[in-house]
Amino acid sequence: MVDVKKPEGERIAKWLARAGVASRRDAEKIIAEGRVTLEGKPVTQPATFVQPGDIVTVDGKAVNEPERTRLFRYHKPAGLMTTHKDPEGRPTVFEKLPEDLPRLISIGRLDYNSEGLLLLTNDGALARRLELPSNGWVRRYRVRVFGLVNEKALEVLAQGVTIEGIRYAPIEAGLDSKKGDNAWLTVALHEGKNREIRRVMAYLGLEVSRLIRVAYGPFQLGTMDRGAVEEVNPKVVREQLGLAAPARKR
Repeated sequence: MVDVKKPEGERIAKWLARAGVASRRDAEKIIAEGRVTLEGKPVTQPATFVQPGDIVTVDGKAVNEPERTRLFRYHKPAGLMTTHKDPEGRPTVFEKLPEDLPRLISIGRLDYNSEGLLLLTNDGALARRLELPSNGWVRRYRVRVFGLVNEKALEVLAQGVTIEGIRYAPIEAGLDSKKGDNAWLTVALHEGKNREIRRVMAYLGLEVSRLIRVAYGPFQLGTMDRGAVEEVNPKVVREQLGLAAPARKR
């Protein structure tokens, strides 16, 4: 009798990320904290494998098997945290989403006072991939600043800049309009470090009074109403992200 080797399945950290529980890195942290069980037994290693039909729980709640990858555009208003739970009790993006949506995580973040396009997905592995600067996607913003804009200084940002020991990659910044001490700029980033635009503008002596992300890679904010959420057509997702089409059911 020939032994049939059972397939290994999928690493549980990746499985949890695809299920939209968290990014793969955060899933590994959840596992290390002893919050995950597989078939009723605590999981202690991220190299543990999940088979189709296995029961996985996080914090005692069963996690549904990963669905097809879905992507949503969301027009984030200012005054929301991009997190599932804020220690200070401030309102979050995920508290404001419609209840009929699957569990989602954000691709990148917008800080509390920033607004505009935020991409959301049910696939944590995809979120991590699209956050990396190596994907080459440009994040484009409209920025209102207070102060005297020096267009030559904006041009220098294209060479990159170091502020308080932090190196920022080349930034494209141009003046769109100005009225008195207020001006609107268009700013494009390839990296997107924490509060990068605000810190770079402060370095130039400018105070950001409004920051709106209008594009993330090929996806645009467009004319979406503030607080609106729209799913991206699955065909567009596959084409833009290089994903394989789902197998047809026979």
